[in-house]
Amino acid sequence: MFRFASPYCFLLLSAVPVILRIRRRTGRSPEMAMPGLAGARGIPPSMGLRAGRRLPALKYAALCLMVLALARPQWGTERMNVLTEGINIILTVDLSESMAALDFKRKGKIVDRLEAVKGVVADFVRKRAGDRIGLVVFGSQAYTQIPLTRDYDTIISMLDRLEIGAAGKNTAIGDAIGISLKRIGDIESVSNVVVLLTDGQSNTGELPPDIAAGIAAEKGVKIYTVGVGSRGEAPFLVKDPFFGERYVYQRVDIDEDALKAIARRTGGSYFRAEDTGGLEAIYETIDRLEKTEVTVERFSENRDLYPFFLVPAFILLGLWVVLTNTRFLRVP
Repeated sequence: MFRFASPYCFLLLSAVPVILRIRRRTGRSPEMAMPGLAGARGIPPSMGLRAGRRLPALKYAALCLMVLALARPQWGTERMNVLTEGINIILTVDLSESMAALDFKRKGKIVDRLEAVKGVVADFVRKRAGDRIGLVVFGSQAYTQIPLTRDYDTIISMLDRLEIGAAGKNTAIGDAIGISLKRIGDIESVSNVVVLLTDGQSNTGELPPDIAAGIAAEKGVKIYTVGVGSRGEAPFLVKDPFFGERYVYQRVDIDEDALKAIARRTGGSYFRAEDTGGLEAIYETIDRLEKTEVTVERFSENRDLYPFFLVPAFILLGLWVVLTNTRFLRVP
């Protein structure tokens, strides 16, 4: 982190043009008439003469460097200690094959559902402060991608590595809730939240979604459910061994009734996202609903960099003094 500890010293730089104007107005003029040199106007000035005219630039450059040194440039690091427990949030993301549907746009490009979810969830993580966040993924099976942590950079990195089908082809919503509740139980907190995102309906798994929702309600865990995907048929990119790559349209139905029931039973809410804008609005809403007061202590360690400006200033000033009193000495 780079900063100036005394930035108000830059006001001194405003004096430089004033000094230049005063110097021009008070310049010396000969008091005695001298012979004219009109005939020598065509002679080009020597390099020494041109250098002498630019000599004052050394003085003003030294002055500017001294002002920079007075502003105390610093380079350092800042540490933050969070003095609150925050809340526990588990992000539970569907990786089943239906997430490959190409019915979303992000930054003007058509992307699959998972790619759109990655960007929006990453933005959600960046907005949190002081909360512990974990990541659970599911398909035919459910497993922990990353446990509860405040290392948001690692969470975002793991989000970027998610791949469709990595947890199986089907959708086990009940098992996903069960694994999420296990991760929630790792660390006690005043508030526990699960954000479950899926684009299908539960068709596999050992734990039924309604029983999993009941367990969550008993534990006081709030579940926000998000149904993602357009209604009706959605395009999929299929690689055919005979016809090559082609698009086919398939219908993917979301069990909205089940997702609403899960949210209602646990005190959460159900949302439906049919495009990237809607998905972003949903996570912004959850972000506002699940805010916690965070008390932060900041500690900074800074290294002064003024010698890197002051030493060149003295060198330039010394060079100006030497040259104006030797090679470019001017006699009135």
